[in-house]
Amino acid sequence: MAQPQLMQEAPARLLSLDFFRGATVAAMILVNNPGDWGNIYAPLKHASWNGCTPTDLIFPFFLFIVGVSIAYAMGSRKSDPTTHHKTIVKALKRTLILFGLGLFLSLYPKVFTNPIEAIQNVRIPGVLQRIAVVFFISAIIFLKSSEKNIFKILIGLLAVYWALMTFVPVPGVGYANLEKETNLGAWLDRSILSEAHLWKASKTWDPEGILSTMPAIATGLFGILVGVYLKRKDIDAATKIVWLFCTGLAAVALGLIWDLQFPINKALWTSSFVLYTGGLATLILAFCYWIIDVQNYNRFTKPFVVYGVNAITVFFLSGLIPRTLQMFSVKGADGTEMNLQAWLYSGLTAHFSPINASLTWAVSVIVFWLVILWIMYNKKIFIKV
Repeated sequence: MAQPQLMQEAPARLLSLDFFRGATVAAMILVNNPGDWGNIYAPLKHASWNGCTPTDLIFPFFLFIVGVSIAYAMGSRKSDPTTHHKTIVKALKRTLILFGLGLFLSLYPKVFTNPIEAIQNVRIPGVLQRIAVVFFISAIIFLKSSEKNIFKILIGLLAVYWALMTFVPVPGVGYANLEKETNLGAWLDRSILSEAHLWKASKTWDPEGILSTMPAIATGLFGILVGVYLKRKDIDAATKIVWLFCTGLAAVALGLIWDLQFPINKALWTSSFVLYTGGLATLILAFCYWIIDVQNYNRFTKPFVVYGVNAITVFFLSGLIPRTLQMFSVKGADGTEMNLQAWLYSGLTAHFSPINASLTWAVSVIVFWLVILWIMYNKKIFIKV
């Protein structure tokens, strides 16, 4: 990760996008840091398989925001092909850093105590790894393709993925299916990465697997198209908002219709899931744009903006610190030995019911990072990767 830098004179930003990004990252940290994974309120859990909970919306929203950000960050360079090589090299560097940070989280802390075993069993896919791949491929498509072709590629990715998952027989199974361990994506992950390098909670499949990265890229392209439209100077704000709402509603409806044949499923990142979540993200961004950027009601935005401008940094560190706390052992009040995080959490369980203690811990993590990010924001410290 690059060293903190004082931000130079920056181009105008879309405040509603920073707000939306910050709210999404804060929600991601909330659901990733319960005090007790056995005591979680239903909306803060992923769907067991098919279906979509509020928690299932968080990751696709972030990839959608990545797409919108690409349109804003690279828009001025798209029209000048002489800058494309430099832009792609810069994007590749960022991709490798993000992917490396994701691998480091998978390796840490075992890489310092048993490096050989850690490397032999490291999970290769992951959240940051998927963000990296989606960012890089989406950026290249944005630079090299027209809006019309980006739309065609998006539809093509969804159609091809649907055909692969629903019509191609799975080797060793004999028929196409969408079950956890026997679908084509799970087979491909086991064949290429092996079970040792997949999600440890499942072992035989991975929610950020190879094949499902295809529709995840489509989510990024969805965001790019929305970002390009928002940037247009020949359309007034009211018209933009109306069309974004219409587009969002249409995508949600199409996703729900497709769900009847190709179920909405976050772990498989189905094509219906892309349309459904992309539509919802468009509706939310359009609403935020109207309230924050058009109506200028922005006094409430700062707590989320401070999260949004250092999004990757806080996501990475919020995953690193719990792993660090779990490395240290202390004795509890009853004399039993426990890790430092469990010891800190035990103070909450003495005052709340198990499920509320778990939620209180997660909210405390949000507040802890809010204080740090607020200070960084006021000092204009933005850590870039």
